[in-house]
Amino acid sequence: MFRRNNIASRIFQRQIYTPAPGTSVYCARRFYENLVPSCTIYDVECPDQSFRKFTDDGQYLISFSRNQQDLVVYRPTWLSFSCKEEDCDAHDLPPKAKRFESFFTHLYSVSLASCNGNELICKDFFLYVESNQYGIIATSTPSIHDAAANGAAIQGVPYVEKLTFHLIRLEDGVILDVKVFHNDFVNLTHNMGVFLYDDLLAIASLRNQTIHILQIRDSGNLVDVRAIGAFCREDDELFLNSNAQCIAFPDKSKLHQLPGNNVQNGTHLSQPNQEDSLLSGIKQRLLSFIFQGISNEEKDPALVQFLDRQHLLIKFGSVDGGVSRNADQHTAFLAVYNMETTEIVAFYQNSAEELYLLFERFCDHFHTASKNSVSMNFVSSHSNNIHALEQIRSVKSKASSQFMKKMLGSLPYSCQSLSPSPYFDQSLFRFDEKLISASDRPRQSTDHPIKFILRRQPCSLKFKIKLGPEAGNADGRTKKIASFLFHPFLPLALSIQQTLFLQQPSVVNIHFRG
Repeated sequence: MFRRNNIASRIFQRQIYTPAPGTSVYCARRFYENLVPSCTIYDVECPDQSFRKFTDDGQYLISFSRNQQDLVVYRPTWLSFSCKEEDCDAHDLPPKAKRFESFFTHLYSVSLASCNGNELICKDFFLYVESNQYGIIATSTPSIHDAAANGAAIQGVPYVEKLTFHLIRLEDGVILDVKVFHNDFVNLTHNMGVFLYDDLLAIASLRNQTIHILQIRDSGNLVDVRAIGAFCREDDELFLNSNAQCIAFPDKSKLHQLPGNNVQNGTHLSQPNQEDSLLSGIKQRLLSFIFQGISNEEKDPALVQFLDRQHLLIKFGSVDGGVSRNADQHTAFLAVYNMETTEIVAFYQNSAEELYLLFERFCDHFHTASKNSVSMNFVSSHSNNIHALEQIRSVKSKASSQFMKKMLGSLPYSCQSLSPSPYFDQSLFRFDEKLISASDRPRQSTDHPIKFILRRQPCSLKFKIKLGPEAGNADGRTKKIASFLFHPFLPLALSIQQTLFLQQPSVVNIHFRG
């Protein structure tokens, strides 16, 4: 189909042409070549808050108060104003239209953290249950480092006295349920230690080496399904306790024959310490698999993600690799675990060429999206987009021998860490991924505008994202980072510039179609 730049012509073509079966969404997304955020309001007057993300259905903008005590939710709206002049396009926006409230309607604020300031919202963490419009927010007390390990806890892993996951109905801000962990540690940076798949929620406890599987009911309840760690099956603990009792209390008729044993009431017999004599259930499964010829090292579970409703992708690595932000610099292993059969079905080192080939060809299988999240099915990757594949192969040909390890270091993928915005569709636009990408990670601020160029001929510049004159006049010694929040389907985006190590308000720019 011949595509013209004029949007009116494309609408006419849509009326007279029928797209090939299964391509209607792709054809509709081509309209975004004409609908781009071409206007910018710099340093908009807005509340001093930490803006987290748009929900994947575009209904809400999630933010947290600067003191990390309150959840603040907005509804994205569209700018509307009247112009009495003849040529409205030649006039600037009126002052009232340049405010944050012209684009976003405040719905409510909910206090989640404790009033004494000891408990704070984890501002890097948020998950959205699109089917029910629920939000999952975490609050925690400060991390305690160099803490002594007790019981099954791992030495060297910090812990928090209280970690709470709140299930909130975003329609009205009602807290439906909470899940509390005490004296534990979960890596919540960029959603790393928690993964949501449909109605199943996996939480990886680093300190206690347990993966908690919860189900989110339509009624708004968090229900424990299973815990994978010390035990893999529901009746493992019962079996081990029964076996321990048989060892501790043998045949009473023979007890008198044992010298030195005081058998009065059977209360002085010492029971075996299972923590000293047995490895945890998940490590037993791993070592059994290793014994069959894969490897010979035992590691500690660090991160987890769902591959489907039965299979988990679990990273095993050192303590430093589980807690550090630079996980790709540490040796680690990846295991595919079947929750139903409690078996390890695959095991790879994070530098294995076989795993990298699977990652390159079937990347979408690692970017597991819930069945209700339609927009996430169109996120570009090197397994569904030829331009992304050519780019990664070009980088691979120029990179060092650590390239595969660095790429596989991103596994397991953080949940809901990619924006489904069509402006990151690499079949439509070309942009510098060093400056901006679909990932929600903040990046070093740049003085230069970020260009979005059409993929198809004539490969023209469609729009630019610029952080404003503040970036150009900034002191070179002041290090700034920038984050970008794109609406999943509207030509609307926020660029947020923050100064590191200085308690200064963020500079927020609004980019929209004028």
